[in-house]
Amino acid sequence: MPDAPQGFNPTDPTFLENPFPFYALGRKHMPLAFNESAGVWLAFAYDDVQSVLKDNATWSSAQVPMEGAPPGPPPTMLFSDPPRHTRLRGLVAQAFTPRMIDQLEPRIRRLADELLDPVASVGNADIVESLAYPLPVIVIAEILGIPSEDRARFKRWSDDVVRQLGQGVGPGEAPPPPEDTFEQMRAYFTSMAEDRRSTPRDDLITGLVAAEVEGSKLNSEELLQMLILLLVAGNETTTNLIGNAIQEFIVHPAQLQAVLDDPSLVPSAIEEVLRFSSPVQVTARRATRSVELHGKTIAQNQQVMTWLGSANRDEQFFERGEEFDVRRALSPRHLAFGLGPHFCMGAPLARLEARIAIESFLRRCKNFQRATSEPLPRVPTFVMRGVRSLPIVFDPE
Repeated sequence: MPDAPQGFNPTDPTFLENPFPFYALGRKHMPLAFNESAGVWLAFAYDDVQSVLKDNATWSSAQVPMEGAPPGPPPTMLFSDPPRHTRLRGLVAQAFTPRMIDQLEPRIRRLADELLDPVASVGNADIVESLAYPLPVIVIAEILGIPSEDRARFKRWSDDVVRQLGQGVGPGEAPPPPEDTFEQMRAYFTSMAEDRRSTPRDDLITGLVAAEVEGSKLNSEELLQMLILLLVAGNETTTNLIGNAIQEFIVHPAQLQAVLDDPSLVPSAIEEVLRFSSPVQVTARRATRSVELHGKTIAQNQQVMTWLGSANRDEQFFERGEEFDVRRALSPRHLAFGLGPHFCMGAPLARLEARIAIESFLRRCKNFQRATSEPLPRVPTFVMRGVRSLPIVFDPE
């Protein structure tokens, strides 16, 4: 691997299909590489990625505004540092509690079976369209308090936002979202928040409107940014997790058989999918000061792309890291949900949804396999790993 991988193009369809050989080369030959064209550092090794994510004093999540750029909306919790991040996370935590998530299990189980009912007796389905996509969308919509008739545009907004992830890294740019996407979201969520202020309900929007930490509430812009973040994070990543799990079972029939023989392995299998085919492949941090790493100097304000998808296969930490093993020990921990102050708040919900979806799917869709050998359409950003469609055939119920 050259000192500066100038040919690196994470938007290339070949890379999106299989980035793992590139990661392996990076870990072996250049655990820390500088990409001149994008002006960013690339970190591939588990210990480096872990140390960056844990140390938010040295590695900031906040972005540096471009010189001369007009002031924009306040950053989301994702792109904030303490104390602002602590405040925002504390406000969400009041409304997004473990108890609330635990109470969702019966509803999620009913939803999974209702979604599988129309296809289980037919013996074929696009399982992303039938299960992996609608289940998390319905769940987050119901948690927020979104009417069922609005789910379609809810998903369309999410897709528009996802399409922008990773812009500026590699040649070419993602197409801009429709100009009115954010205006539509702003108008919609502003109206919802006003409604909840006057007529509180038992939903997350009401909770966010009412939540308060040390006399501080979300202002209207912060509330809007928070709802957009929850909209995307609450469905896209879990859709990819469910779809990736089914893909790995198809590719690794012996591992699937182990789960079918012992359904108690489903939670362990979900963790292995998170490690082996991480729904979020990369996250970025910015150096708050000049830092020495691997004998190289990362200058203040330079960005480091921490490749979670690479760290999670690092064989210095995971024995047989390039192998898919549903019985793998849970230590060391994978980094699929991040680490440190920004560890994903939605991890318990994602695990719950994926476990129920996979349990229902395996119970009702026997002897499943791909319906086509054609390449699957991938999520159009290297930041996330998943497919937009997964046609399968199986034994009808």
